Amino acid sequence: MRLFGLLLVSFGTVLAAAPAARADFRVCNATQDLVGVAIGYRARAGWITEGWWAIEGSTCKTLIEGPLESRYYYIYAEDGVRGGRWDGPVSMCIAELQFKITGVNDCYARGFQKAGFREYDTGNQTNWMVQLVDEPEAPMESAIPEPASPLITPQGESQ
Repeated sequence: MRLFGLLLVSFGTVLAAAPAARADFRVCNATQDLVGVAIGYRARAGWITEGWWAIEGSTCKTLIEGPLESRYYYIYAEDGVRGGRWDGPVSMCIAELQFKITGVNDCYARGFQKAGFREYDTGNQTNWMVQLVDEPEAPMESAIPEPASPLITPQGESQ
């Protein structure tokens, strides 16, 4: 019985020392400019869009903490210096200042703006990272769960 107690204490110590698995949705800004990022996702309450996260050049921010509950997430970002944007074909509502909006219909009638978001299929992973880059090094539609990252390129950028 005494041996079992020592084994149990040792097992608990190993568990306590093991690093916790990270689960979240992160966006990394691989450019040198400040980027504003918004995210969209389906929740129990319906479609939600949230923004803005200001992400300095060469840094990352966690947009959703904890295990991801949806399979699909949507990102829209704007370069705060050069005016370029990372967007896609999925229309969702945004606002000029910090926001959390329920619903994606009638954006203008409700006093919001509309933006095109890019879809990311996480494949039901609990952890995901998107990397915003100036120029693509891989196909734009590649999507790989962390530790690697999908690369997307700003569109509408003046050179």
